[in-house]
Amino acid sequence: MPPLSVVWSGYTCLKMQLRIACFLMAAVFASVATAQTSDDWIQLFNGKNLDGWTPKIRGHELGENFGNTFRVVNGAMQTGYEAYGPFNERFGHIFYKDPYSYYRLAVEYRFVGEQSEGGPGWAIRNSGLMLHSPAPETMGKDQTFPISIEVQLLGGLAEGERTTANLCTPGTNVVRNGRLLTRHCTNSTSKTYRGEQWVRTEIVVLGSSSFRHFVEGDLVLEYEMPQYGGGNVDGHDPKDKPDGELMSGGYISLQSESHPVEFRKVELLDLAGCMDPKAENYKDYFVKSEPATCQY
Repeated sequence: MPPLSVVWSGYTCLKMQLRIACFLMAAVFASVATAQTSDDWIQLFNGKNLDGWTPKIRGHELGENFGNTFRVVNGAMQTGYEAYGPFNERFGHIFYKDPYSYYRLAVEYRFVGEQSEGGPGWAIRNSGLMLHSPAPETMGKDQTFPISIEVQLLGGLAEGERTTANLCTPGTNVVRNGRLLTRHCTNSTSKTYRGEQWVRTEIVVLGSSSFRHFVEGDLVLEYEMPQYGGGNVDGHDPKDKPDGELMSGGYISLQSESHPVEFRKVELLDLAGCMDPKAENYKDYFVKSEPATCQY
């Protein structure tokens, strides 16, 4: 994998959590470029089938892949709505089986075709990566979105600029520039990507400390202290949304929001592991120590 092209420059952190985020992010950029071999990256999507993934579509039970919404065609995970008729707000998500806390996630995606009949206007060429979610089993049958930190993926329209790798916050808030950010969506500084071109987006996630979004190697958005709070989600169990509590990790899911999208790559570099140089499974890019994983 190519190293990220943007070097973390840091800034003055006013709170202890922000100082921790600064320190950890500096460590990531000092060492993560050494993770060059394919063996270091976990291929969450195998390019062949949906093994390891479970769909949850609004109005349907967990595991029911209504209308073959999620499928694999020509090596890409696709979302499609041919069986839907009117979309009727049947927002969907497909969850990976394992939770993560400290990691670098990379996806390669593109928007194709036309939006499903009756899809909302804001959902044209719109999808997302839902991170730090509670277990998919906790989602209500009619719940709109997972409580999560969403990396919003947008494709350019015929005219005007439209950034991608934005931040949206269903049931959550974050801290940015030392202030609690409570608005639902915040734009990145990315370029606009039109047509059906493939776009690579990477997110560096450091538990409850910080998130950094990259598009084609460029840093486009950064924030800290993901936490429960805010609105823009319904149909959930209130106990799964303890407002004000920091979110240290959780599950990853990909969206189906009424516009067809394809993912040809979904891979993850785990940044938590054995940090004892004497261990067989030591990696110098780990930033979160998990002594129980050490192998000697």
